[in-house]
Amino acid sequence: MRLFKKQKIALALGGGAARGIANIGVLKVLSRERIPIDFIVGSSIGGLIGAAYGLGVPLYKMEKAALKFSWDKLADFSISKISILKGGKLEKLIVEFTDKKNFEDARIPFAITTTDIESGEELVYTKGNLQKIIKASCSWPGIFPPVKIEGRKLVDGGIRNSIPVKTAKRLGATKIIAVDIGFCVKKGHLDNLFQMFIQSIQILGEELDNYQSMQADIVIKPKLRDIDQFAFHHAKRAMLDGEAATQKVIPQLKKKLKLL
Repeated sequence: MRLFKKQKIALALGGGAARGIANIGVLKVLSRERIPIDFIVGSSIGGLIGAAYGLGVPLYKMEKAALKFSWDKLADFSISKISILKGGKLEKLIVEFTDKKNFEDARIPFAITTTDIESGEELVYTKGNLQKIIKASCSWPGIFPPVKIEGRKLVDGGIRNSIPVKTAKRLGATKIIAVDIGFCVKKGHLDNLFQMFIQSIQILGEELDNYQSMQADIVIKPKLRDIDQFAFHHAKRAMLDGEAATQKVIPQLKKKLKLL
């Protein structure tokens, strides 16, 4: 299925919670270097940032908002059996970050990936209730409750598409720039169940990222040393790492896209 028949160059933005803030730094350099982007596909926080960029939200405004991100602003604890948090604060943050706009307001077309938690199926959206769809794409199971859309229980798009390169290809991309936010595998002594559980997710995620990014034409991989998914206090460094990694590949990117 090719939804964007005339477009060629796609930007695939990966998730990663606090690490995903590096996507803003990536966009700053791509914008400054006038790299043409015909459409964007994003998973999780990559979907949030990609949607905001596609909607024309200024990068300086995104950067200012990202510097205010914190777990305090997301934490609305729940007594539910299926999630730790209610998700109301997440939805409010998404509405503010996207300037209350919708798919129809896009200057650059974009798609958001989600996962049906009951079937394991990937669902990709290019229309509908934007804020609700982004919320679904950002809702890691157990942390946030599934978002019900058209009878489906949808969760984080990054479960199936940590870097949505295959989705970009299905939507008609001929060249794909992928942002590999990666995971945070920390080397050191682990002495409790929680640490081992988190470390196992990081290892699995890192392997999935490596596999999915191989299918892109250009991969931008910010360093993000010791910045884990919870480290929103390192937002500034994450953005700077995103800028540095993008600037490094610009000559190769321009050559690949025949912009030189």
